[in-house]
Amino acid sequence: MDRRRFLMGSTMVGAMLAAGACAPIPAGRAAMPGLPLDPEVDELQKRTFDWFVHVTDRERGLTPDRWPTKSFCSVAAVGFALTCWPVGVERGWMSRDEARARTLNTVRFFHDAPQGPDARGMTGHKGFFYHFLDMETGHRFGRTELSTVDTTLLLGGMLFAARYFDGLDAEEGEIRRLSQAIYERVEWDWAVVRPDRISMGWHPETGYIPADWHIFNEGMLTLLLAIGSPTHPVPPAVWTEWCSVYDRSWTDKWGPAHLHFAPLFGHQYSHMYVDFRGIRDPWSRAKTAETGRPFDYFINSQIAVEAQRKYAVDNPMGWAGYSADVWGLTACDGPGDFKQTLAGRERAFFSYSARGPGDRDDGTIAPTAAMASMPFAPDAVTACLKTMKARYGQGVYTEFGFLDSFNPTLTERAGQLQHGRIVPGVGWVDGDYLGIDQGPIVVMIENHRSDLIWSRMRSEPNLRRGLERAGFTGGWLAA
Repeated sequence: MDRRRFLMGSTMVGAMLAAGACAPIPAGRAAMPGLPLDPEVDELQKRTFDWFVHVTDRERGLTPDRWPTKSFCSVAAVGFALTCWPVGVERGWMSRDEARARTLNTVRFFHDAPQGPDARGMTGHKGFFYHFLDMETGHRFGRTELSTVDTTLLLGGMLFAARYFDGLDAEEGEIRRLSQAIYERVEWDWAVVRPDRISMGWHPETGYIPADWHIFNEGMLTLLLAIGSPTHPVPPAVWTEWCSVYDRSWTDKWGPAHLHFAPLFGHQYSHMYVDFRGIRDPWSRAKTAETGRPFDYFINSQIAVEAQRKYAVDNPMGWAGYSADVWGLTACDGPGDFKQTLAGRERAFFSYSARGPGDRDDGTIAPTAAMASMPFAPDAVTACLKTMKARYGQGVYTEFGFLDSFNPTLTERAGQLQHGRIVPGVGWVDGDYLGIDQGPIVVMIENHRSDLIWSRMRSEPNLRRGLERAGFTGGWLAA
């Protein structure tokens, strides 16, 4: 699935719970120091955080979809920026006052932005927001869709911000009030147009998108926030329906059996805000009983990462660069949609597209795929970071961290490239950073490092209500 169009295990859990990791962090106190990080990981997180500071409009909080190419705002990237500001506070990269001001400006803008059914002049409708917004007006960009998942990722950032800014300060109180108000006005039940399924979106010109959140992918958080809504909830049967087709995704083709989704972002996005370690829904409880081994969605993502590394080692299509230490396929930029003969073999390349085992694979590697997998495989991710930098150097790694993607196989091109350029000694390298790829790097490194986002979201009442209504039990939910 192209996210633009629709867009270890139990032992670690037990140790964290025993250590009191679920306890809330009092206002005004720094987060736990966290696990020691390799200096290069720390530097990557800081440089990627700096990208959000550099590109995000401070007065309205609009983050561009991509940069330096001029583009529209991505509302999902806005949610990721909101999640990054507290990380900056905890790391000493941004003052709490600055983070508070940026966050309040953002939630005020989205709270007051126009909503309605008109095709123009609106930021959203029925509480949802359009996937892309004009950077100048903040209104719908072009004919983009009202997106349920991109609204969800914006809400994830807002609800986290509401838990982080928990002080008595009037502005922090306003952040909490407006974030909850924005969430409560989302009419999730309006998006259920087929029985027990949430539509991916809606266009004012043509109506609902003929596709639902109904196969394992990045949509878990969408369902959980919809089920947990105190004002416009969908029934828990939506989660049951979601799980009813897991047999289509369960496979051992690329490693140990797991719920497969080819691009790694599907194993990361919901995990940015939900600590799935040790909590299980009816399906994962049944899978645990069936296999005799602990199984949850966090473990599933660990296996998915290992499957991608194995795929890179096996390298069935013979792409340059793939190895146990250079890996990571997801939805990302690519050089363009064309075919070209290299070393006597015709190759097909693509522009922006989902990529992964069983999906498209044109040799294009996205650093975010590995870097945002830090909680699932920290040693492998750290090794990947070091190897990418050592092998491809400044061609792919700059003042704002990794450029979105690169392709070591495409070392020459006579025709036009849709994105990027050919860098001697490296191959094709994208020219842009993408907000929806930058955000997971900052957030997931921090979740691994200090539990910051997870710890706050474990006490987020709306999310907790959604999890419990969907049938999740155990782990930190039992605390």
